[in-house]
Amino acid sequence: METAQPEADERSPLLNAEPRSEGTLVEKPQENQSRWRSIRVMYLTMFFSSIGFSIVVSSIWPFLQKVDKTADASFLGWVIAVYSLGQMIASVLFGAWSNYRPRREPLIISILINVAANILYGYAHAPPSHNKYYMLLARAFVGFGAGNVAVVRSYVAGATSLQERNSAMANISACQALGFILGPALQTALTSIGQTGVSWKMIDLEFNMYTAPAFLGAFLGIINIILIIAVFREHHITELERARCINVNIQGSSEMLENSDGDIDLVAVVTCNVLFFVTLFAFAIFETIATPLTMDMYAWTGKQAVLYNGLLLVGVGVESIVVFMTTKILSKRFEDRLLLLGGFVIILVGFFILLPWGNQYPQIQWTEIKNGSNYSSAEIKYRGSSIVTWNFLTQPSHNLNAVAVGCPVQQVWCQYIPIIHLAQYILSVILIGVGYPICNVISYTLYSKVLGPKPQGIYMGWLTASGSGARTLGPAFVGQVYPRYGPRWTFGPLCGMVMAATILVVLMYKRLIGFSVRCLTLQQ
Repeated sequence: METAQPEADERSPLLNAEPRSEGTLVEKPQENQSRWRSIRVMYLTMFFSSIGFSIVVSSIWPFLQKVDKTADASFLGWVIAVYSLGQMIASVLFGAWSNYRPRREPLIISILINVAANILYGYAHAPPSHNKYYMLLARAFVGFGAGNVAVVRSYVAGATSLQERNSAMANISACQALGFILGPALQTALTSIGQTGVSWKMIDLEFNMYTAPAFLGAFLGIINIILIIAVFREHHITELERARCINVNIQGSSEMLENSDGDIDLVAVVTCNVLFFVTLFAFAIFETIATPLTMDMYAWTGKQAVLYNGLLLVGVGVESIVVFMTTKILSKRFEDRLLLLGGFVIILVGFFILLPWGNQYPQIQWTEIKNGSNYSSAEIKYRGSSIVTWNFLTQPSHNLNAVAVGCPVQQVWCQYIPIIHLAQYILSVILIGVGYPICNVISYTLYSKVLGPKPQGIYMGWLTASGSGARTLGPAFVGQVYPRYGPRWTFGPLCGMVMAATILVVLMYKRLIGFSVRCLTLQQ
C-alpha cells in the first residue's frame, strides 16, 4: 500500500530523502533557502509589474483627453492595446534569452526599459504637439518591459517540483492580484493631488493625479533591479523529473523522451495557449471598457469614473487573492481541468449579465450638438422605431469649467440601447473577479505541467505572447466596436468566444494532462 507523501513547501528541502536507484536530488538547507529567496524576488517582480500596469489603467482616458484634445475613444483602445503588443513581442525575445543566458540579464534590461517608459509617460504633456502619440509610445515600451513575465514564470516552473508548483504559481497570481489591488488603490489615493497638482518649470515636470502613478512605477522598478542584483540566484531542479521519466524501461521510450520533443503533447500546448488567450481577451475587454462604459451609462465625470472604478478594481483584487488561495486548496481535491472548466462557466455568466435590457436609456451629452445654443425637449426618431423623448439642456452653461457628462451624441446607439443597470455591472464585476483568477492561474500551471522538465523560457514566452495578443486585440476590439455599436455587440460576441473556450476544454479534457502523467501512462 502506497504511503501518501507530504506536500512539499518552502520550509522543507526538496526531496530530502535517502537516494534511490532511479536517482534523487538531495537539497541542502542553504540551497533551499537561496532557492526560495530567489522565487520570492520573482513574486515581487510580478507584483511590481502588475502595479505598473494597473496603477494607470483607470486614468488613461481622462489623461489622454487632457494632454491631447484630438484623442477619441478609438485611439484610447490603441493606447491600451499597444502595451500588450509590446509585451507580446518582448515575451518571446526575453523567453528565448533566458533559455541560453542567465535570467538576471533579461530581467534587469526589461525593467530598465520599463523605468524609462514610465518617465516618458509622465512627460507626455511636455511636447508642443502630437502628445497622444507620445503616450502611445510610452505605453508600448512599458509593455515591452513587462515581457519579463515569461522569464518569471519559466524560472518558477524550473525552480519548483511538481508538488510545489501549484502553490508557487498560485502565489505568483496572488502577487499579481495584489498588484491589481494596490495599483487602483494608489491611483485612487493620488486623485487627492488633483488634475493640476504641482509643477516644476525648470525640468518641465507636472506632478498630478495622472503623472504621479507613472513616476511611482519608475521608482518601484529601480527597487526591483536592486533586489535582483542583491538577492536573486539561479536554481534548476526539474532535471529530476526528466531523469525519472527517461528511466521508464519500455521498448525504447526512454530514448524518445531524451532525444526528441515527442514527450510534449503539442495539441495540448496549443490548446492551453488558446484558452489563455480567451481568458486574457475577456479580462482585457473588461478593463478597457470599464471607464468609458460607466461614464456613458451613469453620467460620471472622468474623476468619478477613475475613483469608483478604482474602488471596484480594489474589490476585485481582494476577491482574486481569496480565489487564488482557495484554488490552492481546491487543486488538492479536484483536477486542474475541472477547475478550469468551472472558471470559464463563471466568466460566461458574468459577461452574459452585462447584456443591456429594459426601457431606461443613457443620459445624452446634448451640449455637444451646438455649443451655447438654447434647446428644450425634443423627439428623436431612429430608423423608423418608436419616438423617444429626451430632455436636455435648455440654457447655455456660463461655467467655463463645466464638464459634459453622459453618453456622447456621436454614439448613435445611445438613443436606442438601454442602459446597463448599476446592479448588473457590479454583479458582473463580482463574477468576473471569481472566474478570471481561476482560469488565469490554472491555465499556466497546467501549461507548465504539460511541458514538463524541458527549458520553458521559449514556451512560456509563447504563452505570455498569446496573453499579450489578447490584451492587444481586446482593447482594439473595444475601441472599434463599442463607440459604433454599443455594449450588445461588444459583449455578445465575447460571450460566444467564452462559450467556445468552455466547449474546447470539454473536447480536449483527456489531453490536458501533465508530463509525468504521460510518463506513467507509457509505463503502464
